[in-house]
Amino acid sequence: MTTAELVARLVAVDSTNPDLVPGGAGEAGVAAVIAEHMAGLGLEVDLWDAAPGRPNVVGRLPGRGGGRSLMFCGHTDVVGGGPGAFVPQVRDGRMHGRGTCDMKAGIAAALAAAGRVAADPPAGDVLVACVIDEEWQSVGAQALVERYGADAAVLPEQSDLDVIFAHGGFAWYDVVSRGVEAAGGRPERGRDAITLAGPVLTGIAELERELAARETPEWGRPSVHASTIRGGRDYPSYPGECVIGVERCIMPGETVAGSLAEMAALLDRAREADPSFDGECRTVVAREPVLLDRGEPVVRAAVDAAAAVLGRAPVVRSDYGWMDSGLLVEAGIPCVVLGPTGDGLHTADEWVDLESVDRCADAYVRMIRALCR
Repeated sequence: MTTAELVARLVAVDSTNPDLVPGGAGEAGVAAVIAEHMAGLGLEVDLWDAAPGRPNVVGRLPGRGGGRSLMFCGHTDVVGGGPGAFVPQVRDGRMHGRGTCDMKAGIAAALAAAGRVAADPPAGDVLVACVIDEEWQSVGAQALVERYGADAAVLPEQSDLDVIFAHGGFAWYDVVSRGVEAAGGRPERGRDAITLAGPVLTGIAELERELAARETPEWGRPSVHASTIRGGRDYPSYPGECVIGVERCIMPGETVAGSLAEMAALLDRAREADPSFDGECRTVVAREPVLLDRGEPVVRAAVDAAAAVLGRAPVVRSDYGWMDSGLLVEAGIPCVVLGPTGDGLHTADEWVDLESVDRCADAYVRMIRALCR
């Protein structure tokens, strides 16, 4: 089976994350296809539920012994798609369809590389891990690092064959403002949770302007914004609660602890503006940014492998968004990002360049041979 055929087979299986789309198909169907393919390559297959009915699958090619292990880690969930989203179509060397570049093509390239070295295994183990839930809370990657380790890892997310050695983190917060419900005509009894939260919104806007001034050529810029707001029940009542959802995008060199301190300062300002403000900041999800040393063996191996297949030095850079590589790095597994060319992630025109998928497979074989010695 060619890599293009494998990509098409994976894309044709709806694996919509059910936490994003209620009733979504989930990852079980595509995990079964991957497990079958891994077994056909001669890999040892481990399939287990990282969440009820939502399995991770890991294929292991045992090494001859004494070498370093290398893990490829990709996610099987996708965001929801409209009619025809899971019907792969090839036009002008590109495959279109939901999940093509985000990130079933990367998984296909990793499986192809494992299959190509299976007849002559390296000294160290090669693992291909396919995990659930990256598009929401990364439950699959968390379950993976609790069950498996490796000396190094590659995340085959779309990178245009650039080598990504650093990327941002993020934090999602709920800022809760508590008031007192009462009839609108009884102001002596009511306390308006929404207006009491006003200084928090003003503070978010001011913090965003401050963060914009921190932009650097290397990392880009951190940011913060209010994502959602809800509160109150009806027009003739004082609202008893207001909840503001906040996203803070965290760049390398920043920390989740630092962003929490910023949020605490915003709440302090709200209390200064009105001592009756009663609120708190609750962390929904928070992930630290990633920053690998450029001299890390897996980074050097990725640069050398990409250069060999491209015929030129690859771009070595950071990326804005968070990826599952963050959890691997936190678990002590240095993880570089190297993946195919594509675009249209989370849109109706998602696509991947099929030649780049084959180039990635070639690069992954080179990385295996270089690292698993």
